[in-house]
Amino acid sequence: MGVYFECVTRMTVDRAVLFDLSRSIDAHAASLARSRERAVAGVTTGLISLDQQVTWRAWHLGLPIRMTSRITDMSAPDLFVVEQVRGPFRSFRHAYEFEEDGGETVMTERVEFAAPFGVLGRAVERLVLARYMFGLVRIRNEYLLGDALVSFDG
Repeated sequence: MGVYFECVTRMTVDRAVLFDLSRSIDAHAASLARSRERAVAGVTTGLISLDQQVTWRAWHLGLPIRMTSRITDMSAPDLFVVEQVRGPFRSFRHAYEFEEDGGETVMTERVEFAAPFGVLGRAVERLVLARYMFGLVRIRNEYLLGDALVSFDG
């Protein structure tokens, strides 16, 4: 059980540039500045790579959250996968795939997560977390489509 959703974003930027921008700790933190998201352990700046991890501290839904995630699979510039090592979810997996299509790069994100707390957690997944998590992905991608592309130097 749990939540699964996909988010497809098209950008007129080189696939390798978008691949690196998507795994940039700095771009992630800047895109979610409203939730005071910041890297506090592991890779805390620059690009995160295979088998590396980062611990994030943030405020989401009015609660302080601490989550450690690791890059568990990577094939540059086509794919990388982020999975929770420790944190608020029973399980969390976020896969990023990058393809070229007619002069654009298509980034397809597949997010799967499950909340703890049994039946109550499943209700929260459906009623609150699915929409909230999709919104966070959308906010980050809107940031990537904007000024981040202008200032990113890989």
